[in-house]
Amino acid sequence: MCKFFYRLQFSGGNATRRDLAECVAGNIIDKCWRCKPDWDKNRQALAQCAAGFAKGTTGGSGGEVYIVTDPTDADAAAPKPGTLRAGVTQNKPIWVTFEKDMVITLTQELVITSDTTIDGRGAKVEITGAGLTLYNVKNVIIHGVNIHDIKESPGGMIKNSDGPPGLRQKTDGDGICVTGSSKIWIDHCSLSKGPDGLIDVTLKSTAVTISNCKFTNHHKLILLGANNAHEEDKGMQATVAFNLFGEGCDQRMPRCRFGLFQVVNNNYEGWGTYAIGGSAAPTILSQGNRFAAPADPIKKNVLVRADAPEEEWKKWNWRTEKDALLNGAVFVPSGVDPALTPEQKELLIVAEPGESVPQLTNAAGVLSCMPGQPC
Repeated sequence: MCKFFYRLQFSGGNATRRDLAECVAGNIIDKCWRCKPDWDKNRQALAQCAAGFAKGTTGGSGGEVYIVTDPTDADAAAPKPGTLRAGVTQNKPIWVTFEKDMVITLTQELVITSDTTIDGRGAKVEITGAGLTLYNVKNVIIHGVNIHDIKESPGGMIKNSDGPPGLRQKTDGDGICVTGSSKIWIDHCSLSKGPDGLIDVTLKSTAVTISNCKFTNHHKLILLGANNAHEEDKGMQATVAFNLFGEGCDQRMPRCRFGLFQVVNNNYEGWGTYAIGGSAAPTILSQGNRFAAPADPIKKNVLVRADAPEEEWKKWNWRTEKDALLNGAVFVPSGVDPALTPEQKELLIVAEPGESVPQLTNAAGVLSCMPGQPC
């Protein structure tokens, strides 16, 4: 949160006001850019702020700025110039911004190409109707949009590149579906309400960070690895950091398979079934989270381990460090501290104590940013 302080100065009896604006950003990602009043003059500097396993994600850096002027999505196969779909399907680096506040009701899934940034700062942008698809791409940043009330989409001929449209199948209604992709950063988004997952990361995807997002009113939130048979996900590495899991969140915050996952400094204001779950022997580092258990006495367990007997899951490396366990929350660790490579250690976010999480996550979700002012 940005705070502004003012000092009155007197000269010859005439008072003048000087803005000594001091911006206070809660976490390391926000400290990288939010306190700069000229953020809108150098939007692409945001890419330098990626942290966790998606560190180094460039998005559309170096490319042209594309401004969405038209909120319609009437033709998914041949989108009009100025629409979001026309912007994110170009085969070159592109930095997408928005001319004004808008609600974009997608008629079909929105297929996003590599080297793309969707940057909603400075406008109130809502995406509804159908979800976002990242399929076999790299270097994508999704920042500052509200994705909600997603529905299944029927499929058909859909624009997915500079070339002709391609045939796409029916979707399950995910908010953001990441498949076979790497260097993906999702930051300061608000996500809620849909028939399937809010964010699914599957099938050899890796180098993913989900940060500073606000999740509400949903059953199954974040899926990191979709099936115990997908052994290609053994190389998945993902960071879940500084997110707020608020009202109406039931489970999968996240649910993990096979890979290496850092779940760090998130705020869990309760859950329905569980907070963090997994199967297929993932490594989960739970560090500096705030777990406030629900009132129901049979729902105090933070974790769910699935598809394995106790003698097996006891070997899984699910570790807890600096977590704050409130309202009777129970975290039962297993395994040992994993042996990480120097490269993996370098990409871990240094956890603050769980008691600090309310401050670290107090700006989670879409921000209200004004050009010329700290955000």
